[in-house]
Amino acid sequence: MKRKTSRKSKTGFSSHPVAVIDIGSSSVRMAVAQKRPDGSLNILETLQHEISLGRDTFTKGYLERSSIEDCVASLQSFRKVLDEYGIRDTGQLRVVATAAIREATNRDAILDRIAIATDLDVDIIDDAEINRYTFLSVNEYIKQHPLLGRTSLVVLEVSGGSTELIQIKAGTVTFSRSFRLGSFRLRETLEEMHAPDESVVDAMQNQIRRTVESIREALTGRGRFQLLIIGGDGRFTAGQLLPEWDQRSIARIPFASLKHFARRIIDSPVDDLVADFRLSYPEAESIGPALATYARLAELLKLRYVYVSPSTMRDGILDEMTSGNIWNEEFQNQIINSAVELGKKYQFDQQHATNVAEMSRMLFRKLQQMHRLDARFEMILYIAALLHEIGLFVSNRSHHKHSMYLILNSNLFGLSTRDTLFAALVARYHRHAMPRPTHENYARLEREDRIIVSKMASLLRIADALDRRYKPKPSSFEIEQTGDHVEIVIKGEVDLTLEQLAMKEKGALFERVYGKSVLIRKAHA
Repeated sequence: MKRKTSRKSKTGFSSHPVAVIDIGSSSVRMAVAQKRPDGSLNILETLQHEISLGRDTFTKGYLERSSIEDCVASLQSFRKVLDEYGIRDTGQLRVVATAAIREATNRDAILDRIAIATDLDVDIIDDAEINRYTFLSVNEYIKQHPLLGRTSLVVLEVSGGSTELIQIKAGTVTFSRSFRLGSFRLRETLEEMHAPDESVVDAMQNQIRRTVESIREALTGRGRFQLLIIGGDGRFTAGQLLPEWDQRSIARIPFASLKHFARRIIDSPVDDLVADFRLSYPEAESIGPALATYARLAELLKLRYVYVSPSTMRDGILDEMTSGNIWNEEFQNQIINSAVELGKKYQFDQQHATNVAEMSRMLFRKLQQMHRLDARFEMILYIAALLHEIGLFVSNRSHHKHSMYLILNSNLFGLSTRDTLFAALVARYHRHAMPRPTHENYARLEREDRIIVSKMASLLRIADALDRRYKPKPSSFEIEQTGDHVEIVIKGEVDLTLEQLAMKEKGALFERVYGKSVLIRKAHA
């Protein structure tokens, strides 16, 4: 097990230490950190234990018992280190797992075994959450780098099970996507061919070429791109090619050097890589496909240099844990921008969508005592409101169902799979039929989640009814509750005939959910 301890003092900090454990495809890693008075993180210790969990999952579909027990043994050793730091509270620790456990058919048995042996609860995170943590980990570095902060930046990580992509323009996320090409998954699949080494390398290069072309096609906009690599393979390469790199700032590698080094790595047998570079076998197996992917994309983008971030996904998780605010205003704006870009793709009426989203937010806040949902659902409602009519791109008929389908099958940055399902269903129920347990996707939800969807959809219907005139800005209004009614009081000299007619149609779901009818009237003079 690799263990690195910071030489910096562990005293003088106002907060307790926190830790994150990441169960990946080729290793189990832990980072222990403490927040400095200025808000930055001081990494106290990092630990790493190489285990090829991906070899089992990506070739057999499940984890062998021996692999599970290796993972458990690693976590037990990490548990002892956590005890040294006094990290016992769940608020001080996050344990996450990615594709190797997420895709294993015996996932539940694995999680149960870990919980029994270590008393650790593991969160299975999806691709959207990985992208969120990746953005959090690199955001400050990008802000500090003049060139990367003002160009179209491609942030890329080829991990063991997948390739994660985020596109950022002038500091704003415009696109994110996950590709099912991981370095470990690719090597294990091709080696099943039992072909000569040369044939495996050629097949690997062809698969990488096809995937990179898909990545290039997915990038939006034209003009100059820059490539920022994250992950252990990138940091290893920067350390080899730039011996003076301090590993505390973004490294810049000439493309020619990266291409030459990638060719050397991918052409070398795994045993030679282990001997020459003191890599573990899982690291040696994964680094070749990853570097070949980075080099191929840099070549397609015609780059002179590529950049490497010193950060890891674990840094993003630690940042979120210590910030005390999972979705801060900056991050919410990134989510909203991603939704707006999706809306533009499907030629939505941006003025109407924005009006409805803003009024949905106002209703959510003014009716907090009625729905009792937390701030996370305010953002989900806002996104559903922005995208509630994108289905019109497909057809006027049943466009609410088309909206649901498009949202479910799009890559919305910052929203987990579950959050995206919520947003899609809320958009689906902005008109026509009320939610029913027999409806597709809605039926997948637990009872509590079905209630949440109904609560949000009822607010969206009200907001949609309030924007019958498609004004540049939402009308100012107040909420008054009188007996069995909720009155929406509109300020200003306006004719409310259209809104009142729309409310008769759209207010029924609100009345069914909350037991109160909705009325619209003008404020008294």
